[in-house]
Parts: sequence; C-alpha cells; structure tokens
Amino acid sequence: MQNLTLLDGPKFQITLQRLCRQLIENHNDFSESVLIGIQPRGIYLAKRIAEELRKILPGKTILQGDLDITFYRDDFRRRDQLVPNQTKIDFIIENKSVIMMDDVLWTGRTIRAAMDALQAFGRPEKIELLAFVDRRYSRHIPVEADYVGIEVDSIASQKVVVSWKETDGEDRITLISEAK
Repeated sequence: MQNLTLLDGPKFQITLQRLCRQLIENHNDFSESVLIGIQPRGIYLAKRIAEELRKILPGKTILQGDLDITFYRDDFRRRDQLVPNQTKIDFIIENKSVIMMDDVLWTGRTIRAAMDALQAFGRPEKIELLAFVDRRYSRHIPVEADYVGIEVDSIASQKVVVSWKETDGEDRITLISEAK
C-alpha cells in the first residue's frame, strides 16, 4: 500500500479556520443556523468547526448536533452487521439554516441519507453541506458541497482517510492506494 499525506499539521488547522471564516460570511452570528455532523466521522469535523467558531465569535451560541443515518442508508439491508450510532440534536431545526458536515464527500449516498434522516427533526429553511474532503468525479447522486476544505481527484480503488487528533492521535488527511 502507498500512503500519500494530503494535509496535516498547520495546514490542517488553517483549512479548518478558512472554512469557519466562510461560514461566518454567510451565517453572521449563527442565531438562525445550526451545525450537524453526520455520524460516524463527520461529528469530529462539526465539533472542531463549532469549537473554532466559538473562539472567533465569543459570547455567541453555536448549536451543534450529531446525526445517525444508519437506517436511512440505501444499503443498510445489505450489510451483515449494523452498528447504529447516536443522534444528538437537542435543539429545533425548524426554519433554521442547517449546515451538514461530513469528513469525506464521495458518492453522495451518505448525504442523501442524512437529508432523509434530518426530516424527522423538522423542516429547515435551508440545508448546506460542508465537506472537509471532496472526492470529485465519483458521484452516484448529484450532490455538491457548499464549503470544501480540499478537493481530491482519486480513483475508486483509492481511499481517503481523515484522521482526527481526538480519536486517531493526529490531524491528517491521507490518500491510500493499493500497491500492484
């Protein structure tokens, strides 16, 4: 296997900060906006973005939640063992701007499932998507992120892994290719 580091160290943090600044441009003080991390790995992105926004906007309330999509996926019946995650949304999304977040946007199927799952919590005014990594040219469903950390052109046999210091010990984005 060949591993190529796409982003780490200070550049990783700078990318998170850039995304926060873009969100502030469109959502001002976040009084009418909420952040939703898609389980399992999008929650780390949402928590980091919320943490950074609170530093930039002291005194402002930044609502952040976690959304499990296990039973909304179109392939859940095909999987041998399902391990659902926890949904934690303890605020109202009705008429709010929802910024859904995931670590990697690839086929678009996760985002479609998240939009279905989100409807159980009300009707948002608007839904936007923030993806830390956009794997372009791989969509099965026509989905496009409103905010992108980095874009990666990759082939189906490659894998993009986002590591978070909270769970993996370091902040890093790696492109993994199988050796032939």
